[in-house]
Amino acid sequence: MADLLIELYSEEIPAGMQAAAAEQLSRKIDEFLKGFGVTADSLTAHVAPQRVALLATGLPQNLPDRKEQRKGPRVDAPEKAIEGFLRANGLDTTDSLSVEEDKKGAFYVLDIDEKGGALAAALSGFMPGLIEGFQWPKSMRWGRGSLRWVRPLRSILCLFDGDIVPFEIGGLTSGNVTYGHRFMTPEAIEITDAHDYVGALEKAHVLVDASVREAMIAEDAARLADSVDCVLAEDSALISETAGLVEWPVPLVGKIDDAFMDVPEEVLISVMRTHQKYFALRRKDGTLAPYFITISNMLTDDGGAAIIAGNERVLRARLSDGRFFWDQDRKDTLESRLPSLEKITFQAKLGTVADKSQRIAKLAESLAPALSADATAAKSAAALCKADLTSGMVYEFPELQGIMGGYYAQNDGLGDDVAAAIRDHYKPLGPSDAIPASVEGMAVALADKIDTLTGFWSIDEKPTGSKDPYALRRAALGVIRILLETETALSLSAVFAESFALHGAAAAPADDLLGFVADRLKVHLRGQGISHDVVNAVFALGSDDVVELAAKSAQLKAFLDSEDGGNLTAAYTRANGICAKAKHEGADVDVALLAVAEEKQLHEAITALADSATARYEQQLDALATLRAPVDAFFEAVMVNDDDEKIRHNRLALLQALIQNMRRAADFDLVE
Repeated sequence: MADLLIELYSEEIPAGMQAAAAEQLSRKIDEFLKGFGVTADSLTAHVAPQRVALLATGLPQNLPDRKEQRKGPRVDAPEKAIEGFLRANGLDTTDSLSVEEDKKGAFYVLDIDEKGGALAAALSGFMPGLIEGFQWPKSMRWGRGSLRWVRPLRSILCLFDGDIVPFEIGGLTSGNVTYGHRFMTPEAIEITDAHDYVGALEKAHVLVDASVREAMIAEDAARLADSVDCVLAEDSALISETAGLVEWPVPLVGKIDDAFMDVPEEVLISVMRTHQKYFALRRKDGTLAPYFITISNMLTDDGGAAIIAGNERVLRARLSDGRFFWDQDRKDTLESRLPSLEKITFQAKLGTVADKSQRIAKLAESLAPALSADATAAKSAAALCKADLTSGMVYEFPELQGIMGGYYAQNDGLGDDVAAAIRDHYKPLGPSDAIPASVEGMAVALADKIDTLTGFWSIDEKPTGSKDPYALRRAALGVIRILLETETALSLSAVFAESFALHGAAAAPADDLLGFVADRLKVHLRGQGISHDVVNAVFALGSDDVVELAAKSAQLKAFLDSEDGGNLTAAYTRANGICAKAKHEGADVDVALLAVAEEKQLHEAITALADSATARYEQQLDALATLRAPVDAFFEAVMVNDDDEKIRHNRLALLQALIQNMRRAADFDLVE
């Protein structure tokens, strides 16, 4: 068996594109091999800032012979269909096709009988197309060539069973050479054995395994933090990002000037993380420490002293900007900034941010009682929550919007409840983000998200396919999570109607928006193990309270997962099928015609269900469970299609009564 090694060496690949590039290379090679009926023992992709590589093991020297039949269109199919089949298979005429008949007619068939050639030769022909067709979010051309790549491609290594797979593309010829660390070990490295690749590069100060680099960064940075009696602030995303920026990670610790430590920690962390890719450190008591860790890409003779000094100098300049904005912004109150919001357009058809602030203030006040929030505080926070958009700090660091508003509210003496609501009103920003901590913050967050949803619905700007430029799916999920996690009962129909009215929407598409939110709820519940059919069965009852819908979906799932529930559902399907086949439209059951004990017992059980019709949902399901025994007994002992027409229709009416009573709890037609 043979091994295949591919390395595409280039200028720096952006960190955010590396993982997808490794996956793409692995997938394309796997698809190529499987197209010949070959499966590798293993496929291992590697990616580093200057290279994407793949090692495939356990490959045959020669491809297997291939015999295959490809069924084409009918002989009498439209000409274009036949031409398309020919074109797809590299044919000009139907002369080489055979004709086979089955019960549906006569069809063209292509018989493929190919001798398997050398895998190396097939790779030689395949690789140029793979490279040329490689998909990047952004790519570029360089020099006089036509090849597009994420960054200039400098070298191609391609070995099969230790031999070079020869091909040319973009002025480059494949070979067996790679290169080490561009600063520490830049010399060319000849690879003769695919399994030597990782080790040879490690000797040349290149760690090609991204997971190894991540582990090294995490461990060494934590150890370095401990050396200054601190702990590394948790930031797995930054660890992954920095692993994509360096090939030989070397953590270094730097000092933050004490003069900046009274600036809000979010400002310090944002400057360090977003702009400099530094890790923040915390003291053992959780407070922000006056240190940072940067990840260098090389070892130096001075132990990184010059690198640290340079990074400290850059950080001082950035933090000086932050301090300036912090000092200047506090000279103006949030309220004094409100007129400036009239100059900021929220959306061309939806007015200014000032208009939005006024709408969500009214809506937050209305929503506050449902959350047991202070309506006055919620209204005040909502009116001011966008004011920090006019501050110098948020202009420079937009990721701090809301957060800075909370600090400025405290500076204005507006109280902790208003400050907290302003700080948290964008939450949750994603599936892993927490909802607002205070009930006033929840009221403002709900009002903001609902205003956004109803606003874009009112101008018919809705998500289409995968496109969602205004993050409306995220807004809907935020509404759902706040309501569910606080168990807040709320009629979305009423709230949407109120919000549409604030937009002045003449024809409010509330039902359509409710359907959109319902779809988001289904996705959310699916993540909790509740299948779509169960959710649909509950949704068919017509509630607009997401808390009620979620609770009922969970309860129905538990019922269906039980033995009684599963058997009763099967009985429902059977009963429904019998009634549908008989085209029975329902009628009152004539008790006098119930002659068999089992049908009498079923009738009594169904009649007893009426007492549970207004009970709690869980109790309704418990009542349904009591039907299992009489239903099973009925189907075992009773012949529905009796020769006597009156008895037959009466038994069908009994089954129809069973169906109708079960449908009060859920639409069992939708349960799969």
